[in-house]
Amino acid sequence: MLLPLTVTVLLLCAALLAWAVWFAVRDRAVVLRQLWGASVVEAALLVQIAVAGVLAAQGRHAADGVTFWGYQVTALMILPFAALWAFAERTRWSSVVLAVAAATVMFLEYRMLQIWAVA
Repeated sequence: MLLPLTVTVLLLCAALLAWAVWFAVRDRAVVLRQLWGASVVEAALLVQIAVAGVLAAQGRHAADGVTFWGYQVTALMILPFAALWAFAERTRWSSVVLAVAAATVMFLEYRMLQIWAVA
């Protein structure tokens, strides 16, 4: 059950990353629609955390629980901070910040998938 959610989050982050890179290349600041896109990724992360919590309660744990849950919490915090920074920055660098945040969440998702698969 966790694999489809992880793939969904990865695809959503990839779309957000491509969108932000496109804006950065065109020298444009982040627009409100991109922040809404980040909130969709954030909602998917919340669902993923809920599912992982239910699976852990049923006895299916990650190989390294501390690292797994640390990645979950970190991934959940990155996009809101990046969105605040991007909203305040109003230059092309706001798009770069959002792109870096989306890439970071993608990396964390990949690592969480590896940690869960080992268990």
